[in-house]
Order: sequence, then structure tokens, then C-alpha cells
Amino acid sequence: MSPSSLSTAGLLLVTVPAVAFGGASLLAHIMRDLPGYLDNPVRRGLWRAGHAHAGILVLFALVALLYVDRADLSGGMRSLTRTLIVAAPILMPIGFFLSVVRPSDTRPNKLIWLVPLGGVSLATGTLLLGVGLI
Repeated sequence: MSPSSLSTAGLLLVTVPAVAFGGASLLAHIMRDLPGYLDNPVRRGLWRAGHAHAGILVLFALVALLYVDRADLSGGMRSLTRTLIVAAPILMPIGFFLSVVRPSDTRPNKLIWLVPLGGVSLATGTLLLGVGLI
């Protein structure tokens, strides 16, 4: 694995405690029956989606990094691919969480646009990696 991929993997691994903290936070909201979570289906759904996407996308990005250095891509394209794939587990959960920050929020705010932006980033990075591996 190249030094760039190793440092990127290290960065992703550092985010795992944040994902775990998010899970513990969601559990605390449920166990303590805190207002604005169980009684707010929009917020509950978006926060659950944010936590799930964070966990899965971090794992996906770590696996994808194993292939980036083996792809037939130029150095610049490898960097772009690496960045696009790693942006998704950051952008998407942030969009889910920050779009309904206040317990009274019943509609997501404009930060929800980070979710499709992360999806485009993931799709583009994955497509570049796939083409580079073919």
C-alpha cells in the first residue's frame, strides 16, 4: 500500500471512535427517552441513516483503498479516486446529522444536500476505481 493510501486509511480509522460515539449517543437518546428523538420521526430516521451510512461507508472506503494502488490510473487520478471515495463517509453522515440538529426540527435544512453530494462522490470515485481495475 502506498504512503498516501496508508495515511488515508489511518485517517479513516481515526473516525471509527466517532462512529461508535454516535451509536452510543443514539442509544442514550433511546434509553433516556430524550425529547426530540423518539417523538420526532424525521430526526430519528435521518440520525439512524447517518450512523448506518458512516459505519458502512468507512468500511467500504478502507477496502477500496486496498485496490486504489493496484488500479491502472495515473498518480493524479489515484489521488482523486482516493479523495472521492473517502469523502462519502464524511459528507453523507454530516448531511444526515446536521440537517436536523435541533430536537424540534421536523424538516431537514439545506445541509441535507451533503448527502447526495457524498453519493455522487462515492459513485464517481467507485467508477474511476472500477475502470482503473478493468
